[in-house]
Amino acid sequence: MPGRIAATGVFAYGAAAGLAADLLVGDPRRGHPVAGFGRFAGTVERLLWHDHRGWGALHTALCAGGAAAAGALAARAVRDRPAASVALTAATVWAVVGGTTLGREARAIGGALAAGDLEVARERLPHLCGRDPHSLDGPAMARAVVESVAENTSDAVVGALVWGAAAGVPGLVGFRAVNTLDAMVGHRSPRHRRFGWASARLDDVAGWPGARLTAALATVAGGDPRGSLRAWRADAGRHPSPNAGPVESSFAGALGVRLGGTLSYGGRVEHRPALNAPGRDVEVADIERAVRLSRRVTALTLVTCAGGRMIIGAIKRRLI
Repeated sequence: MPGRIAATGVFAYGAAAGLAADLLVGDPRRGHPVAGFGRFAGTVERLLWHDHRGWGALHTALCAGGAAAAGALAARAVRDRPAASVALTAATVWAVVGGTTLGREARAIGGALAAGDLEVARERLPHLCGRDPHSLDGPAMARAVVESVAENTSDAVVGALVWGAAAGVPGLVGFRAVNTLDAMVGHRSPRHRRFGWASARLDDVAGWPGARLTAALATVAGGDPRGSLRAWRADAGRHPSPNAGPVESSFAGALGVRLGGTLSYGGRVEHRPALNAPGRDVEVADIERAVRLSRRVTALTLVTCAGGRMIIGAIKRRLI
């Protein structure tokens, strides 16, 4: 019985320890496991690339499937040792989440904008999102940062924890692999329009539960539940991304700001509808507010996912 009880708490203890490690040290500047996966995926892409969805699907299956399988093998190796399982879960959570680096980069850009140094802000913006920084003024960069904090709270933290609660270490690793592949090949560049189709669609599916949980927790934690819920319900479906829509609209309502509008990616201009149109324009101070909201959402996600996994484990033990 003690071993069983310890086993049901593996994710809770491991996730808490992994998030604490991320909070204390953030991402390593060199040798990050996700960067290593990216290099591997890039090598596979060079070997397999054809302007065809089928070859892209094979690339996705080999890379994401291989990462999840490696996670499953590692978890199986320590399955009967709860302490080792907690350590593996903690190390994996630390490797796949990026909340501290997200907040650090957002605050660095916010500091440059507050100091009036637009060039420094433009230099740092690509560390956070893929927009063309040279076409943005100060308010547009502040809006881009807030939108990126919202979306990456789901992609870099909540989504991983949701899949970790559902499937343990393989879920954590698999989600991060899928999300990384989407960032690498899922965009609509001429090279990846067909080849990256499978990665983009799989990322939409994998990110669905985390995005809705992020939106729900932002509604609870944002200080204006009615405004956040109203913006989520009214505007989420107007966003071109099925997962960024709920997250960005709920953050917009929670912060009382208006997101969306014209933006540029890789020279391609997009005109997106406004999210939370009654809200005011984003100000530099809203970057810090968005980072703090992201931190609260992360804490609530840990409680929600760990608690849910332990409750499900208790129900299974009763049924058995």
